[in-house]
Amino acid sequence: MRKPKPVTSTARAAAKHLLEAHERREPFAPLPPALAPRTAEDAYAIQDSFVALRAERLGAIGGYKIALSSKEMQRFVGVNEPQAGVMLESTLHQTPARVRAADYVHLIIEFEIAFRMAADLPVADAPYTRASLTPFIEAVMPAIEIADDRHADYSKLAKHPLELIADNAWNEGAVLGAPIERWRDVDLGAVRGVATINGKVVGEGVGAAAMGHPLDSLAWVANHLAAHHRGLVFRDVVITGSIITTKTVQPGELVKFEIDRLGGVELRVV
Repeated sequence: MRKPKPVTSTARAAAKHLLEAHERREPFAPLPPALAPRTAEDAYAIQDSFVALRAERLGAIGGYKIALSSKEMQRFVGVNEPQAGVMLESTLHQTPARVRAADYVHLIIEFEIAFRMAADLPVADAPYTRASLTPFIEAVMPAIEIADDRHADYSKLAKHPLELIADNAWNEGAVLGAPIERWRDVDLGAVRGVATINGKVVGEGVGAAAMGHPLDSLAWVANHLAAHHRGLVFRDVVITGSIITTKTVQPGELVKFEIDRLGGVELRVV
């Protein structure tokens, strides 16, 4: 169920400021002090309003992402838990996909395992676990997350960790591989993924690299939403955290990501 939450005037103003910064293609920067989030709740309220503004052009919610899924990245940014973001329908692409680098300030990509939901998750049944989530999953697939860090100064993120939440964890969508519906005999924590750019291997990783197991990442997202009186719904797509380090991509590059037993996904940057 998607339940809209009341939005404060401050959250609305902060979201409008963020949207205008995106439209002017400004580098990622902290919000003005009067608008900056002071708590995670503040940050997610801004995110809600920001996503609602973007949805007017990009369509309804199509799913969610988890950011900072590794302890290493959490320490780097100065937080002690992951962060969630929202993906909009028109930004979800089927493989093979093509994007224009010029449509982003600074295009980055991540390499993930994605789930598609078979049914709505009752909020009242939270907290969810790997076992309780499994019946609600329709398919699993490889995914390449599309993101725009807008030339963020990563060395300063730890001073403003909530700003990443407010800015919807930089998500600009994802490219999804063919859905695998018979996945339950696959050890998703052990599967190995390989990423290439123009045929050169740029990274390898295993499913356990994101929160120990992709289903644990999915459970975190489901429980995060439930804590905000929301739930994953039928056909939602959830990307569960990168199993390979983030890469910057340029026009003319062909990105491929292959996962054992789950197939591949392809993105061409023009």
